[in-house]
Amino acid sequence: MSIFREKKEKRTEDASSGSRNISPKPEKYDAEGHDVERRTSTTVQGQKWKRICPPERRAGSVAGIEDSSSDTADRLVEMEADNAIKYRTCSWYKTAALLFSEYICLAIMSFPYSYSVLGLVPGLILTVVQAAFVLYTSLIVWEFCLRHPEVRDVTDIGKMLFWNSNIAYWFTAVMFILNNTFIQALHVLVITRYLNTMTQHGLCTVDFAVIGAIVCFVCSLPRTFNALSHGAWISAVFTFISVILAAAFAGAEGKHGTAGYNPVPTHTENGVTIAGGEPLVLVIPLASTPFYSGLNAFLNIAYTFIGQITLPSFIAEMKNPYDFKKAVTIVTIAEIIVFSLVGGIIYGYTGTQYNTAPAFGSLGNLVYRKVSFSFMIPTLIFLGVLYAAVSARFVFFRIFEGTRHKSEHTIIGWASWAGILAGLWLLAFVIAEVIPFFSELLSLMSSLFDSFFGWIFWGTAYLRMRRVDYGPNFYKVRGFKGWFGFLLNWFILLTGFFFLTVGTYASVQSIIDDFEVGVKSVFTCANNGFLDSTGY
Repeated sequence: MSIFREKKEKRTEDASSGSRNISPKPEKYDAEGHDVERRTSTTVQGQKWKRICPPERRAGSVAGIEDSSSDTADRLVEMEADNAIKYRTCSWYKTAALLFSEYICLAIMSFPYSYSVLGLVPGLILTVVQAAFVLYTSLIVWEFCLRHPEVRDVTDIGKMLFWNSNIAYWFTAVMFILNNTFIQALHVLVITRYLNTMTQHGLCTVDFAVIGAIVCFVCSLPRTFNALSHGAWISAVFTFISVILAAAFAGAEGKHGTAGYNPVPTHTENGVTIAGGEPLVLVIPLASTPFYSGLNAFLNIAYTFIGQITLPSFIAEMKNPYDFKKAVTIVTIAEIIVFSLVGGIIYGYTGTQYNTAPAFGSLGNLVYRKVSFSFMIPTLIFLGVLYAAVSARFVFFRIFEGTRHKSEHTIIGWASWAGILAGLWLLAFVIAEVIPFFSELLSLMSSLFDSFFGWIFWGTAYLRMRRVDYGPNFYKVRGFKGWFGFLLNWFILLTGFFFLTVGTYASVQSIIDDFEVGVKSVFTCANNGFLDSTGY
């Protein structure tokens, strides 16, 4: 490093003596010998991409890579070459498996209900539009991670986006952990409902919850996404079979085989409306559909697609992060096809009057319902496992970054990993049992968190990246492309605030309604199965 200082001093002396009438060239290295260019840009596929802020000086960071001419992602992979546990090992198709397992899930079976409220045509259009926005924002996540390859998860991005603010970092971290833990809790709850349904309440519901949490904990133990990707393929394939079977069974039963079918047209008896008549398929929503119902139906579609919270964690473990674009594009196309076909076909046979969420309950034949729903077992377990792994990774990396416990098979490392997972699943179990209006609270958490992780963060990321590329007037100097990107990402920001405000209002109203009806007891043994002989 003294050589760099001597060169700097000599150029300064020459300039001051007037022996060379030129300005000193910018230094490649700073006073500590670190590559200045590395701190302001990243090499991606041989090209320089500007950063919005310099990397932190920590173990495993690009700040420790001194040659700015090399591809940064390749160098980070090389830094793990001698480690017993290698994290940056995921291929693009294994990452695609993780994405499939995250998006191709039980939530697909609520699309028929959304279409029954929104109407088939608006529902299908909103499905495609929402998928396009999620793909676009996912590519913004990808670009940001390529520019900042030391990013470990979305909390690092939250800190960078808001000018390295520690407040922003911890705010993001709290949202990150709560969001993931509530999703874990949802899967504990759904597992209890499945087991109660299949065994006809063979055990106390709390016992089923304990069984579900323990199974999920064991499946969460692998420490890398590369290892989890094998389970991801199984989950995605079984879920695909499940929803295809449900659609096929709906067609085989026909409209008159739908659960609850009543040939007598919809009528009122003793003040109670009884659904009946031929299944009604709406092309557009009824004029009497309240805004509140339409909004909830749309948010249901939106929440199914939004999953950008996990993407930085996946990208961080890819061998070649540049290939992520390929994985997310293929998955998005598959999502549009599967969601639209399954939702449209089942809705076409069950109609508006007899629709249930999830749509398994709309099948009239009990065997059909149980067979199709049983293929969902892997995803009921794995999706909770995936979110637990993402959260545990965040905690584990913060504790053991730069130590051998992160990269080697040590007793302390594995015991800590298992302990973190056990704590997360214990918390998920308690949440699933304590909160009696869980679905509404989950909707509230989604409104609060998805507004940031699905919209606000990525509109902000785009604006900050383009500003560092082209200056504060980037939207003016780039012509139509600049203005279009500027306006589109401000729309994304405003959509996030819409989710945060109006979506939160809708969720809070549902919770208030639950309190008015009456709160159920906690840690109850009561049967919560939902596929009894009547289809509900």
